[in-house]
Amino acid sequence: MEHADQLARWLVDTLDDVDAVDVGEVETPSGGYSAETLIVPVRVTRGGASTEEQVVVRRETPEPAVYPQQVPVENEIDIQWRVMSALATHADAAKVPIAPLLGYEPTPAVLGAPFFAMEFVGGEIPREDPMYVVEGFYVAAEPAQRTAMVRAGLDVVAGVHAVDVEAAGLGWLAPEGSTNDGRRQLEIWRDYALRELDGRPHDLMLAAFDRLDDELPAGGEALLTWGDARLGNIIWQDFAPACVTDFEAAALAPAEMDVGWYLLFEKWAYASAGIEPLPGSISTDAQVAHYEAVTGRTLSPIEPWVLFAAARYAAIVVRVMNRLVQRGLLPEDQTLYLDPIAPVLAPLLDS
Repeated sequence: MEHADQLARWLVDTLDDVDAVDVGEVETPSGGYSAETLIVPVRVTRGGASTEEQVVVRRETPEPAVYPQQVPVENEIDIQWRVMSALATHADAAKVPIAPLLGYEPTPAVLGAPFFAMEFVGGEIPREDPMYVVEGFYVAAEPAQRTAMVRAGLDVVAGVHAVDVEAAGLGWLAPEGSTNDGRRQLEIWRDYALRELDGRPHDLMLAAFDRLDDELPAGGEALLTWGDARLGNIIWQDFAPACVTDFEAAALAPAEMDVGWYLLFEKWAYASAGIEPLPGSISTDAQVAHYEAVTGRTLSPIEPWVLFAAARYAAIVVRVMNRLVQRGLLPEDQTLYLDPIAPVLAPLLDS
């Protein structure tokens, strides 16, 4: 690993009661388009005894963030570290399990870019390639286990929303005096989408944003929202959440923004695979009812928020494809940015 010696010294300085650290061959998991993830095997020596352990490093990439900025911050790594640190101390750990955090390096001095490190948590992940509803442990599960997972994911969302924003010191996620409602989020995301399109067409996404002008409600209680609430951002052990990840899109916003995204991602998983929901899946109404029962909160009509989630997903795809063009992996005239969300966005617009 490049910078292995620097990382080893940093870990010695950062971890408690550590005499030496040896860094092994690094694994870079596939998937994800924000910060780089490195799984680092280490031999840690404490008091003369050595143990084999694993550390997960999340390192900033040099490219612009995948998600639009909610507030001016230096990098996505900073957002994730601060939100996860707050969750680790202010969320119910049984509902929002966070990997033990080891340390944050805000400068490029060690690994060439800012990063943070946390302990490795093993388990199963519902992946996108191949899609988790087509292959993997989710497909192999019993229907009742899939039902339990969908509900447990909503319990995680509810646990994030239960965090006291003021006590957790998360007010920095929004500018002072901002409304932090759906209308603000609509403005942020539409501006981001138009900037990334740079004049190119995207009839479905732009039609969705136009419709949301009339349908997305103003007001609502501003909560800590996860920003990327889905089964694939949870590490599962025995079909229960063992670790919750990916908070770079966290925001202060209504609860419906997370619930709408959670529902949209499941719809997209099945639509993109061209299959009907697996046995054990539960309806949109049932998922909303579960969230409301767990939280005691009554959600506003969820359909506009699901459509908003689809428009947001479409905007993210445009950004990701732009990044691949910048890397030289796609031609500048590519139109792949139009495709991934179409199987679910088009039906939502027709409903």
